[in-house]
Amino acid sequence: MSSSNKVLTSLDAELGWIRDTYTDLHRHPELSLEEERTAGIVEEKLKSFGYDVQRIGGTGVVGVLVNGEGKTVLSRADTDALPVTEATHLDYASEVPGVMHACGHDVHVSALLGAAKLLADGRDAWSGTYIALFQPAEEVGAGSQAMLDDDLVTKVPRPDVALAQHVMPMAAGLVATTAGPVLSAGDSLKITVFGKGAHGSMPHMAVDPVVLSAAIVLRLQTVVSRETKPGDFAVVTVGALNVGTKSNIIPDRATLLLNIRIYDDEVRSTVLAAIERIVKGECLTAGSPQEPVFEYYDQFPLTDNDAGTTDHVTAAFHDHFGADAVQPATRQTASEDFSRIPDAFGVPYTYWLLGGADPATYDAAVKNGTVARDIPANHSPFFAPVMDPTLSVGVQAHVVAALSYLGRDG
Repeated sequence: MSSSNKVLTSLDAELGWIRDTYTDLHRHPELSLEEERTAGIVEEKLKSFGYDVQRIGGTGVVGVLVNGEGKTVLSRADTDALPVTEATHLDYASEVPGVMHACGHDVHVSALLGAAKLLADGRDAWSGTYIALFQPAEEVGAGSQAMLDDDLVTKVPRPDVALAQHVMPMAAGLVATTAGPVLSAGDSLKITVFGKGAHGSMPHMAVDPVVLSAAIVLRLQTVVSRETKPGDFAVVTVGALNVGTKSNIIPDRATLLLNIRIYDDEVRSTVLAAIERIVKGECLTAGSPQEPVFEYYDQFPLTDNDAGTTDHVTAAFHDHFGADAVQPATRQTASEDFSRIPDAFGVPYTYWLLGGADPATYDAAVKNGTVARDIPANHSPFFAPVMDPTLSVGVQAHVVAALSYLGRDG
């Protein structure tokens, strides 16, 4: 019997508390950097499993289990929820007004806790060190950096490899892997441009930031269509334009909120440089009395899976789940901050996708061509992964991936 099968023998007996943990977390979601209750639950369980537990980065929790000589594996789950009002009508729906686990981080926490328990109970099947890391504030791109700023790299053993997963709107029971970029890098950007205010009847006395910002929005549409090489991925979205208060007042400034997504750091540099050049140029053309102000926030690094690590874990998934349950992952345009952690340690990583949608519903939607309509996506108020088999497969994936490095038969 393989080391994974030995460790997973008791999974069915553990699923009860894993489901209870999931529903409890779902009922009590917490926003980024406010995950005190969640952190407390994680701490209590890891300590009861026999892990050496630390709080790192405020609401981050890390458990370390040393089990003899061997490699060191770090597995990560994110813990925060979103400012979304739940509309699922589940009997375990959020009890916190305006806050919901709409991205599945409650699945991630529960699955990693389950894996941590099984690995602690099955220490005779593996050797090395296992690190279970529960990271806050992924949704605002701040949690991994908060843990690093709190000296994560000196407080835990240096891993040989880092692992993470994310539940997605694909059929439960499936896992999906890919080498190279799997999640985009992302930047949010607030741009303030300045005009000269005046009465609406006296436009000749003004520098109109309404016209200026409209020109900027139109010109920004050329960044992808005319300045990005065909075949290179880039998204530039103007998500908000705020200017003016009254019809007969020409205001003195405007703010634009932009979101950028890319898969390549060179493309990112090109896109951001083009945005700043266009904004400055339009301000100069309009006679703006002041240089524009650029403020970057909610910045997410590229999630770029190491090829060797991904091939290694994918092979282990094939052996355990069977080839039909392991799919090539489609690159996602969403972003994550997980990669800062392995990058800080200088170690390879892989990040795979976990199916969470009801398989029958998903298959019917695929057949009818209605996936986008019938399967709620992450961040939707209707997002609700099915507990079974999502939690079981999530636990198994963490165990199998870790034991592909730590198992005595590995």
